[in-house]
Amino acid sequence: MRSMRFKTLTFVMLLSLSLTSWAQTYASDSLLDWKEVEAPPPPAFNVNKLLTFDVLKASSLTFGVDPASISIGEDEVVRYVIVATSPTGVRNVFYEGIRCATGEYKTYARQNNEGVWNKVSNPEWRSVFNNAGARHVLQFAKTAACDNTAPTRTVDEMVHNLKTNRITR
Repeated sequence: MRSMRFKTLTFVMLLSLSLTSWAQTYASDSLLDWKEVEAPPPPAFNVNKLLTFDVLKASSLTFGVDPASISIGEDEVVRYVIVATSPTGVRNVFYEGIRCATGEYKTYARQNNEGVWNKVSNPEWRSVFNNAGARHVLQFAKTAACDNTAPTRTVDEMVHNLKTNRITR
């Protein structure tokens, strides 16, 4: 009986230590103390250098990112310019950011037909999951930007993943 009580007490103590360690790790994680840095202005991009990736087989739009527009911020937000091109050549261009840790994205600016950037007045983080308008973001995250819940280590690695269409998770 005494041995059973000791084993139970040992188990409870180990479990408690384990949970405490997990809670401290989670609490110190950037999720709780995270603050977004001010996004830089939209970077220059070249439509002739876009690396394209598949979003939906049934979609007629082609999505691409110029590698020169990709950055990883101090806040671990992957920012990039994405271009959606229709079969007739019409382009929609967005400056966006992905927060891999939470599976969220934000649109900072849109480019108009004259090539002028219009800042989004009050950009908000939105989930990339269960959001039809975010399919391109989810696919870019899977293909290049994120390695599970962290940004892919380097922009060069993201570019390699885009070039090989390698799904990272």
